[in-house]
Amino acid sequence: MFICNFLLKKIEIAGLKGIIFDCDGVLFDSREVNIKYYNMIKEALGLPPMCKEEEEYVHMHSVDNSLRFIVPDKLRHKLPEIRQKINYKVLIPYMRPEEGLLPLLQFLRQKRIACSVNTNRTTTMDLVLEHFQLYTYFSPVITAARVSQPKPNPEGIFKILRMWSYRPEQVVFIGDSEVDQETARRAGVPFWGFKNIYLQADMYIPDFWTMRQYLIRNL
Repeated sequence: MFICNFLLKKIEIAGLKGIIFDCDGVLFDSREVNIKYYNMIKEALGLPPMCKEEEEYVHMHSVDNSLRFIVPDKLRHKLPEIRQKINYKVLIPYMRPEEGLLPLLQFLRQKRIACSVNTNRTTTMDLVLEHFQLYTYFSPVITAARVSQPKPNPEGIFKILRMWSYRPEQVVFIGDSEVDQETARRAGVPFWGFKNIYLQADMYIPDFWTMRQYLIRNL
């Protein structure tokens, strides 16, 4: 663990009541599993593996948008059958919870800080949380399949705020991408950037151990 003072700004968090987490790149290091999943689809279609640009895109966007980005129009009619044959359970072991995540969630529960997920995953989020025994820490869990528009549309955050009965200034959204940054901006909620100092964030989080120590000192 390390404390990185220039990353953690001194901001007012005394009224913090809820934290909304992105999934990929925040709760989990899932870059490897995303690459494996989409390359399995491309291989089944007779296409070469993703290039770096495609890898970056699928890490941040919804499944539907990602497939539109990496699969030519003439091959998309084959996607339903191919996706149905992929057992995502065999890919979950390639995901890694971020270090310090569980102690942070336990601390937030003790402090009665609500936790939620707002992700562009669709059907796999519940499976992932159950596999890592983290499901009870998050309510609600909002995926791209549970809103009419995925991030950066703020619909997911608005839905969470309604369910919590909290105001935008009482919560924060933690993300690692420009998509997350834009989602928070549109929703009018403070944004904390995770492991990405190039985002326009109210606070930067280098890791969950550091975040936990910061909250212990300031809540």
